[in-house]
Amino acid sequence: MRTAYKCRAYPDPEQASVLSRTFGCVRVVWNRTLAWRQARYRNGRAGTSYGQAGAYLTALKATVEFGWLNAVSSVPLQQALRHQQAAFTGFFAGRARYPRYKTRGGRQCAEYTRSGFRYRDGQLLLAKMRLPLAFAWSWPDVDPASLDPSTVTVSRDPCGRWYVSFTVEMPEPVPLPPASAVVGVDLGIKDFAVTSDGNKIANPRSLGRRERGLARYQRRLARCQKGSSNRAKARAKVARAHRKVRASRSDFLHRTSARLVRDHDVIVIEDLAVTNMVRNRSLAKAISDCGWGEFRRMLEYKAARAGRQLIVTGRFYPSSKTCHACGHLLPELSLSTRAWQCPSCGTRHDRDINAAKNILAAGLAVTACGADVRHSGTSRVRSAVKQEPRPARAAIPTIQDGE
Repeated sequence: MRTAYKCRAYPDPEQASVLSRTFGCVRVVWNRTLAWRQARYRNGRAGTSYGQAGAYLTALKATVEFGWLNAVSSVPLQQALRHQQAAFTGFFAGRARYPRYKTRGGRQCAEYTRSGFRYRDGQLLLAKMRLPLAFAWSWPDVDPASLDPSTVTVSRDPCGRWYVSFTVEMPEPVPLPPASAVVGVDLGIKDFAVTSDGNKIANPRSLGRRERGLARYQRRLARCQKGSSNRAKARAKVARAHRKVRASRSDFLHRTSARLVRDHDVIVIEDLAVTNMVRNRSLAKAISDCGWGEFRRMLEYKAARAGRQLIVTGRFYPSSKTCHACGHLLPELSLSTRAWQCPSCGTRHDRDINAAKNILAAGLAVTACGADVRHSGTSRVRSAVKQEPRPARAAIPTIQDGE
């Protein structure tokens, strides 16, 4: 199993200068190669392979104008070409957006393979450096000296913090003992998640709580003259404010996903079209602040490591307006209606708890019909609606995409 350990790095001034030059060279190689690819396609509708991109880089380094590219290690430059080739492959496969140009103000990074670094006894020595790079290890149960990293990525975020990531191959973890519990999870905005057993997880609103301070820093940045030192300082303050929002959201998502995986054998969630939902101008900011996509990704890999089962139901299943007791389906249910009474059986429902119970029942029904709804290294869900329909049993409505 491949995993990564990301640590804070503390380069000295000489190492910071070498890494900054490397970041700049990686950015130039990426942008120049991307422009060259686009020109080739515009002029002759010709595609570009990794070998052709490597030959272009060799010719670029041989010119007088870009001879300074030879001052840094060639490994991060070659890795930039590999990442760009992978980005185009993902774009043409429909998995990612079109590769964009890199800017000075964004996150800077450089990846080193085994030929570009030496790691011995817990010390990391990168190419073109005389002394090991200092970093803080945050996993007391893992001995850093026992690691054998295949790649090392050094990065610097816009607020000036340095990080180093080690990619290593680890043995498969031991599955957690059975928890003898299953749960359905309904994600929302008012409450981040509501489970089928009635628990409501409050939405931390990481961005909303810091929005006023962030807006104040952004106004100060807008008033600064471009290219000035004060503008650079103001930009760093804005970046630090965004980093605090990201860190708060990530901490909440990690804690919530870990607790669900630890306490349940089967977790059922809904396949939400987040990309389509953020097109709603009224709810786009609130939906983005929740981090539903990242939460699902965390559930996927944590459930796989712990030996748990994650089930994803169809996104068109009417879980909120279906009575979990008798299966009655309401013709309409507005978003403002938080509770309703079933006209068929008279059961009083909390909208979110009812949806979570229906999601759980639908997921267990899908599993019973033999559909493969677990993820195996892909973000796409294998739909279960192509299975032969079976008669619905009491209190378990049949799941059908498109209803």
